[in-house]
Amino acid sequence: MPTYFRDLGNALEWRAKGETLRVEPWGPDAVRVRATPGGPLLEDLPGALLDAPPDGGEAEIKIAEHHATLVNGKLTVRIDAHTEGQLTPELGASAGSLTFLRTEDGTELLAEQPAHFWWPGPRLATATGNGHHRLEQRFRAYEGERLYGLGQHTHGMLNQKGAVIDLVQRNAEVTIPLLISDRGYGLLWNSPAIGRVELAQTGTRWVADSARQIDYWFTAGEPADVLRRYADATGHAPELPEWAAGFWQCKLRYRTQEELLEVAREYRRRGLPLSVIVCDFFHWTHLGEWKFDPAEWPDPAAMVRELDEMGVKLMVSVWPSVSPASENYHPMLDQGFFIGTEFGPMAHADWPDKGLGAYSAQVAFYDATNPEAREYVWERIRRGYHELGIKVFWLDAGEPELKPGHQYNLRYHAGPGLEVGNLYPRENARTVHDGLRAAGETEIISLNRSSWAGAQRYGAALWSGDIATDFASLRTQIKAGLNVMMSGIPWWTTDIGGFHGGDPDDPAYREVLVRWFQYGTFCPLFRLHGFRGDEQVLEPAMTGLANEVWSYGEEAYEILAEHIRLRERLRPYVMEQMRTASETGVPPMRPVFLEFPGDSAAWQVEDAFLLGPDLLVAPITEAGVREREVYLPAGAQWTDAWTGEEHEGGQTITVAAPIERIPLFLRNGASLPVREAA
Repeated sequence: MPTYFRDLGNALEWRAKGETLRVEPWGPDAVRVRATPGGPLLEDLPGALLDAPPDGGEAEIKIAEHHATLVNGKLTVRIDAHTEGQLTPELGASAGSLTFLRTEDGTELLAEQPAHFWWPGPRLATATGNGHHRLEQRFRAYEGERLYGLGQHTHGMLNQKGAVIDLVQRNAEVTIPLLISDRGYGLLWNSPAIGRVELAQTGTRWVADSARQIDYWFTAGEPADVLRRYADATGHAPELPEWAAGFWQCKLRYRTQEELLEVAREYRRRGLPLSVIVCDFFHWTHLGEWKFDPAEWPDPAAMVRELDEMGVKLMVSVWPSVSPASENYHPMLDQGFFIGTEFGPMAHADWPDKGLGAYSAQVAFYDATNPEAREYVWERIRRGYHELGIKVFWLDAGEPELKPGHQYNLRYHAGPGLEVGNLYPRENARTVHDGLRAAGETEIISLNRSSWAGAQRYGAALWSGDIATDFASLRTQIKAGLNVMMSGIPWWTTDIGGFHGGDPDDPAYREVLVRWFQYGTFCPLFRLHGFRGDEQVLEPAMTGLANEVWSYGEEAYEILAEHIRLRERLRPYVMEQMRTASETGVPPMRPVFLEFPGDSAAWQVEDAFLLGPDLLVAPITEAGVREREVYLPAGAQWTDAWTGEEHEGGQTITVAAPIERIPLFLRNGASLPVREAA
């Protein structure tokens, strides 16, 4: 009987039916799996994993007649060739199937599943031309399995079992293809290809619409172990700058230098701590010139100096799109610095620009996957902003925001749109990260509307995009944020109060804003933003209604101001969690089960979370609610942070939630300054 297995020393390979499959250690208790439909493996495809595996992975390989195994610590991987006792020499659909086992007791964590007993097997490659294939990877489904991660989505689910998730970047829909299971494993789909993942009752299927190779990373362990291994494999986030842990003020939009400065001055007059204030879009001369319009911002260097004296950082909105009216358009076009197309002109979206009246320009996007294009754009950012003292950048519309979003028509420096399209937001963040590093900066953070696996190593924070302004949206954001935390991105925030609309004079909206602000106090980043008022025409002079903490009436102001002061008191604790996130990959904001994986009830909690290990946060997410039920995880004692009342874990209690406060509980006598000292 022929052998299909090869022991490569530190990797196990299976070759049959025109396919090469390789399994190799990729850090402790983890493996990388690659399968190509013919020929040798491809080594230079873009992905999320660092160039070399983390230290500590070691293979123990055994080859038998019908199967072979690779053991790496807590994880065992078995490849089956024939079904034992099979009479025919022809390989069946299950030949070459992988099973992932817990080494300690042989428990099955995950197994591939053929689509049919005859054909196809668990991996299917259907040619799309020029060496590319539509790739499918199928796994078995398990009753009751709970699945987390996959980036940020607006479907309102924490446990995503049963969902179909498009692997594509859109405003408020962020693809980060890390999946974490309550069965004790994590899987990173190490491909930026456009596709989807189906988490069905009948099986899990990953699909790449057009790519050249299946590539994924798999590790065994509890969720916190998975996130630690993931950070080692894809890169650790830097430590959050101390100033970024405070309050960020933003609205759409401050139109002039004086208007923005006056808001910062008012915070100072009121004695309210302020860390960051934001200069939003249309502050530029033309889209894609990356510099201030002197008619509205006559002396930005003086503005930055005044803000610095107040201890406030200025964050500036930077877009990846370039108008034909921009001085950079033709030089970038001539040097091939734009995302290309297979058919048609270079334009990828219509967008308003100054000097066009009621008309829109057909704008292009710089190719962030091209190192030379990244250097070109950074040089313009350096001249237009960094030389003025600006070091914080808001990378808006970085999906990129195509109209329509036909990736199949795009060609990037890194490859065809269908194969590499999800990579863009990570490489866009890399533009600013690498530029700031080269300029000697050490405290780096950018705020991004989209992201991809590995973006955390470039100091990329994520916010939840253009979302609605009601309680239903707030409920969705809580789950979306926790799934981001389970996707390896430790810095995240929402537009407090939502983005689209909201009337500051409406009592019903004021309640939404107050409850959202209370929740935002305990997010990794604490940022107020939104486009208040009725829908307006998208044009350079646009601005929404007031969106400062004093804009919502005196009662709301007192509550919001107190929560800014609360965040200030908690900043040392927040920074402690940020150091933990940087060092270990364990996020600051945590689903309850991340700290209590042995408590089955903790896996059911979807409307509360932990900030670090010691502070349980239970937001209020419905109108008129003044009390709520809170589950206190087993294995700990819990103290009501407001009343001092103590409770044994492992029970659900009803707790008061007056409009001025959010329910908070301290773990095992933790001492945190929730209440202001008398």
